[in-house]
Amino acid sequence: MIKYKIKSIHSGGVKYADSAGGFSYEDSGKLLSVTSNRFIHWSTSGDTVQFVEQSLDTNLLNNAVRLRIPNCLLLPGGVCIQETFNNVIILIVTSQSVHRLVLPHPSHMYRSDLVTELQMQSIFTDIGKLNLNEPAHSYVLPFAQGTQTSAPSTSAAWISHQGEALFALASPSGAITVVTLPAHDQDGTVSILELKQSSMMQRLAGWMPTAIRGDQSISDLAISLAVHQLEDDTFIFALCQDHKLRMWSLKHQMCLLVTDMLDYMPAGRGEVKASPAQAHKLRLFFSSSIGLCLAIYLAVPKRSQFCVLQLVASENNRYSLDHISTLFSTQETLVDFVLTATDIWAVWLDNDNQTVAKYISFEHNTTGTWNQVFVQPSPEEEVHVGEDQDPREIYLDVLFSPLRFTASAIIKALQIYKRGTERYSDLSWEELKKEVTVTVENELQGSVTEYEFCQEDYRLLQVEFWSKFYACCLQYQDVLSTPLALHISPATAMVCILKKGFVSFLLPCFAIDHLYLSSDDYLISEEETPIAEEMSHDILQLVQCLRMVNESLPEDMAYDMEKALEDLLSPEKVSEKVLEGLLASDNGNVIQDIANKLQDINNPIVAINMLLRELDLETDAETDSRHSGQPLRVRISLSQLYGSSVAASLIGQAVCQTAMTRTLLCRDLLILQQLYLRIGNNVFVPGSAQLLQLQQDFIPRCSNLLCTYHLLKQMSLTLSSSVPLDILNADLQHLSVLELSDSTTPTSRRSVLNPQTVVELFYQNVARKAIMSQIFSQQDVEGNQTMLHWPQMISSVLTLFCQFLWPSNPSFLFPECLMVNCQYAQLQECVRLVGPWCQVNVGSYRFVLGHCYLASGEGQKALQCFQEAAAEVDKEEFLMKLTGSDEEAATATTPRLLYYNKVLRLLEDIGLPELVVNLATLAISEAVNDERCQAALWTRIFKHHLDLGHNSQAYEALMQNPDSSRQLDCLRQLVVVLCERAQLRDLVQFSFVNLHDEVVSIIESRARAVDLMTHNYYELLYAFHINRHNYRKAGTVMFEYGMRLGREVRTLRGLQKQVNCYLAALSCLRLVHPDYAWIVQPSSGAAYERPGTSPKRNYDGEFAADPVSQQIDILELKDLEKEYVLARSRLTLAQQEPPSAAIAGGANSQEMVALLVQTGLFDTALTLCQTFNLSLTPVFEGLTFKCIKLQCKGDRDQTEVWNWLAANQLPTVITTKESSATDEAWRLLAHYLEKYPSQNAQYHCCVINKLLSHGVPVPDWLINGHKEVDAAALLRLYLNYDQLESAAELVLEYVDALLGKGHQYFGIERPFSATASLVWLPYTSIDQLLRNLSESQINEKNLKDKLAEYHRLVDQSSRHRLMAR
Repeated sequence: MIKYKIKSIHSGGVKYADSAGGFSYEDSGKLLSVTSNRFIHWSTSGDTVQFVEQSLDTNLLNNAVRLRIPNCLLLPGGVCIQETFNNVIILIVTSQSVHRLVLPHPSHMYRSDLVTELQMQSIFTDIGKLNLNEPAHSYVLPFAQGTQTSAPSTSAAWISHQGEALFALASPSGAITVVTLPAHDQDGTVSILELKQSSMMQRLAGWMPTAIRGDQSISDLAISLAVHQLEDDTFIFALCQDHKLRMWSLKHQMCLLVTDMLDYMPAGRGEVKASPAQAHKLRLFFSSSIGLCLAIYLAVPKRSQFCVLQLVASENNRYSLDHISTLFSTQETLVDFVLTATDIWAVWLDNDNQTVAKYISFEHNTTGTWNQVFVQPSPEEEVHVGEDQDPREIYLDVLFSPLRFTASAIIKALQIYKRGTERYSDLSWEELKKEVTVTVENELQGSVTEYEFCQEDYRLLQVEFWSKFYACCLQYQDVLSTPLALHISPATAMVCILKKGFVSFLLPCFAIDHLYLSSDDYLISEEETPIAEEMSHDILQLVQCLRMVNESLPEDMAYDMEKALEDLLSPEKVSEKVLEGLLASDNGNVIQDIANKLQDINNPIVAINMLLRELDLETDAETDSRHSGQPLRVRISLSQLYGSSVAASLIGQAVCQTAMTRTLLCRDLLILQQLYLRIGNNVFVPGSAQLLQLQQDFIPRCSNLLCTYHLLKQMSLTLSSSVPLDILNADLQHLSVLELSDSTTPTSRRSVLNPQTVVELFYQNVARKAIMSQIFSQQDVEGNQTMLHWPQMISSVLTLFCQFLWPSNPSFLFPECLMVNCQYAQLQECVRLVGPWCQVNVGSYRFVLGHCYLASGEGQKALQCFQEAAAEVDKEEFLMKLTGSDEEAATATTPRLLYYNKVLRLLEDIGLPELVVNLATLAISEAVNDERCQAALWTRIFKHHLDLGHNSQAYEALMQNPDSSRQLDCLRQLVVVLCERAQLRDLVQFSFVNLHDEVVSIIESRARAVDLMTHNYYELLYAFHINRHNYRKAGTVMFEYGMRLGREVRTLRGLQKQVNCYLAALSCLRLVHPDYAWIVQPSSGAAYERPGTSPKRNYDGEFAADPVSQQIDILELKDLEKEYVLARSRLTLAQQEPPSAAIAGGANSQEMVALLVQTGLFDTALTLCQTFNLSLTPVFEGLTFKCIKLQCKGDRDQTEVWNWLAANQLPTVITTKESSATDEAWRLLAHYLEKYPSQNAQYHCCVINKLLSHGVPVPDWLINGHKEVDAAALLRLYLNYDQLESAAELVLEYVDALLGKGHQYFGIERPFSATASLVWLPYTSIDQLLRNLSESQINEKNLKDKLAEYHRLVDQSSRHRLMAR
């Protein structure tokens, strides 16, 4: 589908037939030229001319333009294109004007001769910038402004050697008008001259009367013009209505030669002469070797002929024509013909309006037989829909199958069918298919008036509407297929038929196809064949028999054969059934005629063998596709040669046509061989080995060939799928794992309305470069300036391309290309068709099929295919390439293990762990003697089992791994992953035979390396040891955990964990025998010796000396209990006052006592003191201070006081009266003094000391308690704080107590008497008191009197005691 630029030329109406023509660049046959394989073709219709520039090497952008010249009709021969060094000049002749377009030459459009882009700009890219009405490049004909009868009948145009544009127009009066425009780069005026017959008559016969020299007859009207330039003159050849050929000299403006063409007719001249010529045609051909030749077609009903003449020059400017050949044709309507150096090529329309093309050699043809050109047949008029088939699907398959309909025909039919004006030029091929489906189905639904239909009625309605649309498409396809002209490139000998809607290229036919397709008349007239000259008779007879089989085969039997190939049934058995059917229905004795004709073949075995050999494209080995030894310029040109989408489509269609033809040939040959088996005794010598050879060798070979060509046909008709970019990138990423270095990146070079088949895709992406390299591998391309001869080149390309597609050849590029380009459905179909009969690349086909299954999500099927492919891994090139690029290939690993490794990587990349495990398990059985490979496979199995959550299977794979290093890595991964998943039960319960220490080491290492509050490795290790009844180890782990928590996590939560850790450690050690209830204290500090720790260096870069090993500390149960109590104290403090957690975390026992006392946690402080044998004095002092503060502050804001009071346990609760916080504090102090007695009442002493130091009166209960224990100490305290009156009163009471008055309050069991135990007084303190009293002027008389009395009694008592002795 070509999109045109539209441009109008406004100028000043006779109806001319549509015409067309072509132009090939002079260097189009040179490989190293920018214009290689490049040409322009045009077509005219009314006032519109369309130009399209095509290239077989590169895709041209903006390569189509449509020019419309309103009210000016394009003349026959009214378009001429010529090239100069700098420009391409287009000359256009209409009925009222002439025009010139000057475009840049391709060789001057690019900065360099080396064009490496896949796409290039056409010369029409900037045509919109031209002013087409510019006077210098256009001219309105003055004589054409009148009636229609004044319009020219035909024309010719050319560029002179001086660069002028000349236009020759045949006027109705018989004259030839020549309009000359000056060269486009020079100034000048337009000149017009008229060539008349009178100018010749005046010079040669000036005596002739005026009546004879006057007006020309209508019979002089030129109906075909041709021009040839010599160095100094230009000849204009005019074939006129009077059947005469006239040659005019433009230089001399005279007619130099008149020849009556009827002289070359063998008979019937008079009858022909009576009627004016209407359809005669004239063509020229010039070459330096043979000169100028003319070919004249004389259109005579039932006696049309071609005359080939040669222009011969003599002296004095006289010319004559030598007759070379006369060739007759039975065809009626000639469309166009071309004369070449040796042949005449012609195109006709037959009675059925079908295109007929033929060619003939005009010099070396003795029989006058035209060579057939086998034109692609039109689509079938009716579509066969089976009873079990959906009409919509069948019609869509036919409509949108390659080689059937063009997009233009379908779009035009769609517009007519919808009776609308919608334009569908922007639809893709798939969107167009959808639009057609919706349109026909809507039309069908709109016609339905009933709500209920039986299935058969609805099916008939579908067939009716789809056949209606199909007929519409057929009609427009026929219109677009109308031939308009024939074009042959002089440089490349490429032949094209220019049709109304597209261009058809003629390709050389292979010998075997030529014989099979030729008519019976041609085969009868042939004496030799190009296959084998010595066997010509037998081969021709055999081919005639094949044609007879073809003609006798009914459509239903042909369909059965086709269906059998599609359903993978045995062609041999089906052909045998078909033969039985033919024999049963042989009413016209056709089979008998064939059997009789077979007996005329002298050596059928040799003939059949030769045919099979011609059909078989199997080669020995895969060829090297690299451009070895060629210069860069040549390599670039070869990389582009025949690389455009046009060339790819052309070659793809050629493969399809060849495959179609040979499929039929193989089918007929197979049936014919089955017939040979039936009549073998009549043809072969009884008992000879020929019949056995036919049955065991030829028929199987023919059957395989039939399947092969059916495969090629199906693939060349299978469209490629457009893959979304994201899917394509994802699949390419997966394929990159395979490291197929020769695979190319998929590229799309096809427009949306020109669908690409998978064969074309393969040709463009892979095969083309390999083919060109093979063709030019032994040629000096640059030195010889290689010419691209089309018939030879395309034959070589097709042969090599079919060999690349041939499934029995070693090359596996085609399936690989489909896989790389993500054409999975097409690849599956290819593998399906190949499977039953192809014995080459079996493993490779299984591999690519497995990849297709992966793409469709069928993992188990893919795994099965990969396993089946493994058996062929060391035998097939593709599979060897898979393993050869692996970095492990240099080791001693076997190819099969390398293959498994590559597939495993592919499965891993796609993300199929179950399949990886299955395949790796299979691969282990192959690696019995390869411990390294086994270790890698077990590691893979472990990894994916672990990813899948199969912990037990992962553990088993870990234990099976023979490599200790890999085993340790897996073990480490197992521990980490299970911990992260919190699946600790599995980890603890695994036995870890011979790996117990490693597990412990890994968990310890992880525990010491990660955050304590995020991971629970210590707890895991504790559970691990507990599960194995190793309580001492468990205790050690928990104690270390607690130590680290104390150092690193000084928060409330950290302290809680620390207490639990120490408690767990205590529990563990209590479960151990007392003799072993100890642990080694873990080392302090944040650094631990871990496996794999790098050695440390000093500032000089030298290795640091190993640290001196510290003394090992042994911790027993009592040490752990102390640590537990300390940790518990810290937690209690943090719970009571959370901000203090950070400080308490690092505090020792003494510091903790102070913190606890400060917070009011006296119970905890006392417990801590007793645990660590610390003095209780700080506790009592602290509590006393709080009591003092409470007493001084009163009862205001006592919430905090009650809080810390509640944290301490009081002995009893007073319920008889309301108690204040102060009272409770004093009561707590009294409780402590009672609960914790001390020697010499030091705690009482320290409390009273604290009270006196703050000037607080000492409570009576405290004084009484102290008096009972140590009255002397109380006296000293009074004296220390100048409490003289209290001291005096105390002395008085104490003396009274000694004397028996209240002695029980001072702890005196028996008062002073002669028989009692000795008593004493603190005289030093009393003396100090008396002195202080005297100094302070306080009355000390009572005290002195009391002491005097005491002394008296002491004296008295002492005397009595002495007397008693």
